[in-house]
Formats: sequence, structure tokens, C-alpha cells
Amino acid sequence: MKTNFVLIDYENVQPKLLSALNQEQFRVFIFVGENQSKIPFELVETLQEFGTKAKYIKIDGNGHNALDFHIAFYIGQLAKEEPNSYFHIISRDKGFDPLIKHLKTIKILCARSLEVKDMPLFKALNSSSETERINAVIDNLKQRGSSKPRKEKTLNSTINSLFQKSLSGHELANLIETLKSKKIITIKDGNITYHLED
Repeated sequence: MKTNFVLIDYENVQPKLLSALNQEQFRVFIFVGENQSKIPFELVETLQEFGTKAKYIKIDGNGHNALDFHIAFYIGQLAKEEPNSYFHIISRDKGFDPLIKHLKTIKILCARSLEVKDMPLFKALNSSSETERINAVIDNLKQRGSSKPRKEKTLNSTINSLFQKSLSGHELANLIETLKSKKIITIKDGNITYHLED
């Protein structure tokens, strides 16, 4: 299972539902601004339960986008150490989006969400109807940029992982068939061509 690094811009957003990240596949980094001298007790108490899977990073300096540069640096460092990981930036700052677009071109999986509950992984897990599941799959494929699966077998594995291997074989096959019938994908000789709108 991929490690999911969650990098939270705490100057910009104070996310809820952090306890949902207390799972083996998550590592959480809370980036705190130089002038942020107080952190709510509830946050500290929640993260304390994570043990070594969570850490605070208090930045030095106050410059424009100083915290954003720290997050970008850590993504680069972590991507070098664990290149098959997925990176989630929790921030309202759209300035991260060009970086995320570039990362996708070099096959580093990254997405920005406003809240923990908006992360692609949780959207997938919380989807119950086939429409919600298809939308979660399409969102995930779009976020992969050029690193989308090229073979049918790999796509099956990717979708299965997205839903934490909770789908039956029948449900998985139905999702693939729906993607084909909606002309989101075409499959020829096991090779996939995508027809995704940006």
C-alpha cells in the first residue's frame, strides 16, 4: 500500500477530521507559521495518538509564501526518499496548483484539498452509489496526469487500491464497463486510451 503523506498548511487552514488519518498508510506533517504561538488542545491531543506518524514543522521566517516553500521542499525531499508515495496538500492556496501539475508530469502523485474529507482517497471510500464511485475514479485518473495506468490489469489494480480493496470482483468489473460505456476509456488488446476532459 502506498504511503500517503498529508502536508497541512496550518496557517491557511485548520482542518477537521484529522483522526481519520490515524491509519498505517498516512504520515501527517503540520506546518506552523513562525508567529503561530498557540495550537488548540484538541489538535495536539489527536496528533499525539499518531505517535511517530505525525509531526509539527514550525517554519523560520515570515516572508511571503514562506510556509508554502517549506511544504514544497518537504514534498521534494520525501518524493526522493519514497517515490511511490502519494502527497496530499491541505490548503486553500491555489499557488500550489502549478507545482502539483508539474509533479504529475514527472509521475509524482499529488493533490490539493481544502479539507481532509475532500482528499481523493476519502471521497472514494465514502462513495456508495455507482455514480459517486465512477466520479471518484475519474477524479483520481485526472489527478494522475501522465502516470495513469496504461494496461487494463493495472487499471483494475489502481481502482481496487483507490477503494482500499473493498470492492467485489463484480463491482470492479462493473466500474470498468461503465468507464467504457461512458467512453471515458477505450481498451484494445489490453491497452487503455483515456478520453478525460480537464
